[in-house]
Amino acid sequence: MTEAGATLYELRDVERRYLKGSAEVAALKDVDLDIAAGEIVSIEGPSGSGKSTLLQLLGALDTPTAGTVRFEGQDLSRARDSVLTEIRSHRIGFVFQQFNLIPTLSAADNVAIAMAPKRMTRSERRQRAVQLLTQVGLGQRASHLPSRLSGGEQQRVAIARALANRPEVIVADEPTGNLDSESAAEVMSLLVGLRQDSGVTIIVATHDDEVARHATRRIRIRDGRIVATPHGQAA
Repeated sequence: MTEAGATLYELRDVERRYLKGSAEVAALKDVDLDIAAGEIVSIEGPSGSGKSTLLQLLGALDTPTAGTVRFEGQDLSRARDSVLTEIRSHRIGFVFQQFNLIPTLSAADNVAIAMAPKRMTRSERRQRAVQLLTQVGLGQRASHLPSRLSGGEQQRVAIARALANRPEVIVADEPTGNLDSESAAEVMSLLVGLRQDSGVTIIVATHDDEVARHATRRIRIRDGRIVATPHGQAA
C-alpha cells in the first residue's frame, strides 16, 4: 500500500467525450487533480456535472479521451485491458448507490464471491467474509439474505465486499443515495473508521453536503470542470 501522504493519483489535462447520437458531449474538460494516499476525498456536484465520469476514471472502469490518469505512477490511460482488470480486482474496491447484492446469496457469500480471483479455498473465503462482516458490525447476520437486511445493512455488506481483496482505494458513487439520514451517517462513519484503521484511501462522489462533511478534502465539479480548489477558492 502506498505510504500515507504520497501521491496516489495524478490527473493531467483529462477530457472524456462521448458520442450522443451524432453530437459529441464533453463529460470532463481539462481536469487536473492529485489525490494522496490516505485521504478521504469528496467529489461534489449536481447530476450531470461529471462526478460519476471522474469516478469511473479513478476506478479504472474507463479511460480518458485525452490527457493522462496515473495511479501510483502507472498511466491508466494507455494500459491494456488486462492491466486495468487486475487493478480493479485487487487494488480498488467499489461501493455504489445500488447495493448490487445477489439476492439469492447470504451476506457472507456476497462478500466471499469477490474473492473468487484469489487463490483461496472455499473455507478461507468464508472465514474472511465473516471477519469482514464482523468488522462492519454484521457478524451475527452473515447467513442472512439481502431481503432480510435493512438498506443500511445492505450497504455495509457492500462495503465488506469492497474490502475483500484488501484494496488501497475505495471508490464510492453516491453510497448513501438510497439511505435515510441515520443510515447514511452510520455508513459514512464506518468509511471514516476504515480509513483511520487501515489507511485506505476513500473517494466519494456525492451531492449530499452532510456526506461531504466527512471528507478531509472537498472537490467541486460543474459542467465537467473542477470549479474549486481543495481549499475552496475559485480555480
